[in-house]
Amino acid sequence: MMVIYFTMLPSFVTKYLQTRAVQGPWSLSGHGGDGFSGAVVVPALAEYDNLFNTLQRLAANPPELLSRFFVLVVVNHREDARKEDKEDNRRTLERLCAREPELSPLNLVWVDAASQGLEMPAKGGGVGLARKIGLDLALSHLHFSDRKPLLICLDADTWVEPLYLPAIEAHFNLTECGGAVVPFCHRPGDTPAEHEAIERYELFLRSYVLGLYLAGSPYAFHTVGSAMASTADAYIRMGGMNRRIAAEDFYFLQQLHRTSGVEQVRGTTVYPSPRPSHRVPFGTGRSISRYLRGDTNVIMFYHPECFRILGEWLRMIKNGLYRDGTDLMAEAASISPSLEEYLELSSFTASWLRLRKNNGNNNALLKAFHVWFDALRTLKLINHLSEWRHPRCGPEKAVAPLLKWGGLPIPEGETAKLFLLRELQNGTR
Repeated sequence: MMVIYFTMLPSFVTKYLQTRAVQGPWSLSGHGGDGFSGAVVVPALAEYDNLFNTLQRLAANPPELLSRFFVLVVVNHREDARKEDKEDNRRTLERLCAREPELSPLNLVWVDAASQGLEMPAKGGGVGLARKIGLDLALSHLHFSDRKPLLICLDADTWVEPLYLPAIEAHFNLTECGGAVVPFCHRPGDTPAEHEAIERYELFLRSYVLGLYLAGSPYAFHTVGSAMASTADAYIRMGGMNRRIAAEDFYFLQQLHRTSGVEQVRGTTVYPSPRPSHRVPFGTGRSISRYLRGDTNVIMFYHPECFRILGEWLRMIKNGLYRDGTDLMAEAASISPSLEEYLELSSFTASWLRLRKNNGNNNALLKAFHVWFDALRTLKLINHLSEWRHPRCGPEKAVAPLLKWGGLPIPEGETAKLFLLRELQNGTR
C-alpha cells in the first residue's frame, strides 16, 4: 500500500484531496514511488482479455518517458456486478500481482476496487467513479514542479502507439490550455456486421462534431473517454472527475473546457475497441449491441439544418451582445420556431439579463454565454430541433450536405466519408 504524504504537496493539491477527492477504502498497490511527471489511469471492468494487450502497447513507448510516468489500473465492479465479471476481475488482479516481464518497462500500480469489502457501491458505482478513484489517488504521487504533471485517461480495451506519451507531453509543453483530447479511430469490427456498425457509429460522432464546427460552437471536439488528458492543476481547478455511470467523458470535458480550455493533441492516435457492451446504459458499446440486434434506428444522424440553425443562433449572440433578451428572442423566432421554443424552455431571457448584469464587457459576456450555453445545452437544442421539424435521418442525407457546407470534397460511400473526416479531425490531412 502506498502512503500519502500531504505535507509534500502544494496546498491547493492538499485542499482538493481533503475536500473533493473520492473517499473510500481504496489505495494503490504495486511498485510505489512519488515524484512522477504524470499518470495514465486505466479503469478495467472484466477486461482480462484486453487489459494486458493495452499495457504491452503502452510499454512500447520511449523508456525515458516511461520512467517518468506511472500507469494506474483501477480493477473495478459494483457490488451487484455479474458473477462472470467478478471472476474476470479476480483473475486480472492475480495477473497484475504476477508482474509479467513484458510489463517491466512500466511503473505499474493498481487499485483493487473489486475484492470483497472494496467493491464500488451498487448505486452510483460506474466508470465515472472508477476514473475518479484512479485520478484522485494519482495526484499524491506527482511532482508539482515547473513542468506541470499530467493526468491521462485511457481504457483497458484501447490500443496506443509508441509515440502516445511523447505526443501528449509535447502538446502540453506548447499550450496554455489545461485540457486535451487525443485523436481516435475505432478498430475494425471482428465481423462484417460489427464493422458496419462501428463505422456507422463513428461517422455519426464525427458528423456531429463537424456540424458543431461549421456552426461555430466552441464545443466542437470529441468526447471519448479513452482519449482525454489534462494537467493535474486543471483537473483540480475544475473540481475533479464526476461519478456518472455513463457520459462521464462528456461532462468532464465540458467542465474542463469551461475552466481551462480543451485543444487537440497531434502526432498520435488511440484505437478504441469496436465491441458491443452491456456495461453502460448508452454510448458506443450499447449502441453497437442494439444495432447488431437489428435496431438500426439506434444510429441515426442529425439533419444538417439543425446545425445551420445553431450557427445562426450563435452568430446572432456574438453580433448582438448589446441587445436585450426580448429582441434576441424575437429574432430567434424568425430563425426557427423550434429555436424559440427551446430558448423559452431554457429561460433564456432571464438568464441573458443576469449574464449582462454580471459581465461588464463584451468579451466577458460572450465567454459567460458559452458557459451558460454549454455542450449539454447545445446537444439539447439539436435534439429539440430533431423532434419535430428536422427529424433524424440516415447518413446519406446528413453527411454530404455538411461536407458541402464546409467546402470539402464529397467522396462516394460512407466508408470514404468516414476516412475523410478521420483525416480532417485527427489532423492527418
